[in-house]
Amino acid sequence: MIEIQNVSKTFTLHNQGGTAIEVLSGVTLSVAPGECVALTGVSGAGKSTLMRMIYGNYLAETGRIIVGDLNLVQAEPRDIIALRRNVLGYVSQFLRVVPRVPTLDVVAEPLRNIGASEEAAQTRARELLTLLNIPERLWSLSPTTFSGGEQQRVNIARGFAHPYPALLLDEPTASLDAANREVVLSLIEQAKARGAAIIGIFHDEAARARVCDREVDVTQFTPGLAA
Repeated sequence: MIEIQNVSKTFTLHNQGGTAIEVLSGVTLSVAPGECVALTGVSGAGKSTLMRMIYGNYLAETGRIIVGDLNLVQAEPRDIIALRRNVLGYVSQFLRVVPRVPTLDVVAEPLRNIGASEEAAQTRARELLTLLNIPERLWSLSPTTFSGGEQQRVNIARGFAHPYPALLLDEPTASLDAANREVVLSLIEQAKARGAAIIGIFHDEAARARVCDREVDVTQFTPGLAA
């Protein structure tokens, strides 16, 4: 479902005389349907950079990043947008939404985007917000006013609203209490059971051991850090 072949990434620092820094080189890995792979490695190894390349935020210089049938290295922007709408979900650490949009609509939006009825979208949003212990009195408010932990849970609800065939998870259990952590791990297990291919960054070792099938140390692909 996710195939990464010989991918590299270099950043050019234009404010420092055009200095080029190669952050990843030769990244190769694959993730099958129903499999969860954890990206590990020291800080600065390029884990988040790799996730952003898979999502199409960063463009790779070489190689292939195939999600479903689309090679993101060569894809047109409209095709990447369609992939994100239908195939590839991303739960990041930070919630980015339009201010003043109610929380219920924020969570329901991914389902509306694929043509689900308003009733079905809102029903699923209510279900997830309830599971993640977001009080109903907050659903009509914008999540931009929420605490960091509440925003994180809204972000998780939004990311799991649509049953994406592929998922990227960036620290999905960070800073969660025990009850909400259990909910998130259960959502990941359910996604695996229905066949989602998942790549995640998990600093929570117990969570990683529970939901991940294997680990890939990104350090091996980091120039200057690889042994």
